[in-house]
Amino acid sequence: MKIVIIGAGSHCFGFGTVVDILRAPALQRQHESVEVALVDPDTAALERVYAAALRLRDHLGVTTTISATAERREALPGADFVVVSVARRRWVLWEQDFRVPLAHGFRHVLGENGGPGAVFHALRSFELILPICRDIEALCPTALMLNFTNPEARVLHAVCHLTRVRAAGLCHGVFGAIRRLSEYLGRPAANFEVTSAGMNHFYCVLRVTDRATGADLLPQALAAAAADTRPESSPLFRHFARVFDVFTFPSEDHIGEYVSFGSEFQGTQWHYGIERRRLRLTEPPAVDWLGDYAAGRLAADDPRVVRPSGEVAVPLICDVATDAGGRHDAMNVLNTGGYIENLPRDGVVEVPGTADAAGLHPLVVGPLPEAFAAFMRPQYTIHSLLTEAYRTRSRKLLLQALLLDPVVNSITQAEAMLGEMLALQAEFLPTFA
Repeated sequence: MKIVIIGAGSHCFGFGTVVDILRAPALQRQHESVEVALVDPDTAALERVYAAALRLRDHLGVTTTISATAERREALPGADFVVVSVARRRWVLWEQDFRVPLAHGFRHVLGENGGPGAVFHALRSFELILPICRDIEALCPTALMLNFTNPEARVLHAVCHLTRVRAAGLCHGVFGAIRRLSEYLGRPAANFEVTSAGMNHFYCVLRVTDRATGADLLPQALAAAAADTRPESSPLFRHFARVFDVFTFPSEDHIGEYVSFGSEFQGTQWHYGIERRRLRLTEPPAVDWLGDYAAGRLAADDPRVVRPSGEVAVPLICDVATDAGGRHDAMNVLNTGGYIENLPRDGVVEVPGTADAAGLHPLVVGPLPEAFAAFMRPQYTIHSLLTEAYRTRSRKLLLQALLLDPVVNSITQAEAMLGEMLALQAEFLPTFA
């Protein structure tokens, strides 16, 4: 069995995925030969992850074959799974995604997955992901691609409509809701089963079932969420519980990206900008745990480096590889099976599902609360417009996608912003006419 990791040079994503693979006894038991191919054009970052991976493999005493290359076409032949998380100049461009729309008067939140900034984030991700998909089609057409690249729903929409790749999107966001449910219910998460559904980063909990009694615990959790006025609580999340009777992602910056009133609670500062942190006369050097580990300056089992990633790719791969049929709380897939009754069939939804040797099996969960679904449906039109705009290189369709966003309230400013961003990020985008 062969797993290719594209974007492997990342400290957290790349090495974290390797840790999960090497610590997965199900893979080692089921397959005599497990091969992991690390891919990243940043050769210095790739070499650091590769060296760290070899050290951990030897420490654990497993037989997994590990290779590294800057050329993905060298790694892809024979792949069974391709795990992808890629970006270029992530922080600098993300800051443009946030600040330029704000300078044109659009009070959006975060600028990553929703809002006007996410239009450009999506286009840059398309430029990276779709060529990868073309290589998968040519070199390992039966492989399952598991995508972590944001904006997840927009990226996967383009992949599913513009390529023939078998693909699903994964995200750990649902665990935030599960932790909050555990807090409100006063019981371990293992005691209840959660069914949540919606769009990536904008889902709601539909059912919380007590595993012992079968009782529905959602009303109790909703009441606690609506009444939670602690300073450290999430007011936008609380208002969704209070006004719309939905228990959504308890993260203001994510759900705030999809509604017109998100900035009422998040303000207009960029979360990662200099306006959010104190500046010191001297900055301490960054700590390179992974480099120190690769060089042998840390213990082989140092928990700061070799702890599980907390992501869901490897557990899902294990279930497919071993035909386990395990349940997974969130997978992003096209809604072709009507898994969410009142969302478009050609849109990407996030629902629970199972995984076995036949692949991924999303579960039918029924409708979302109608008011919550109404917030979501314009996003699906935006996704479709972006995919078609990218396919046809249509600037007009990009403008239409921008104007449908709930925070965009000026055609003239939207056109001006579009021209400015296409010029600023021309190196990372195709040309639109």
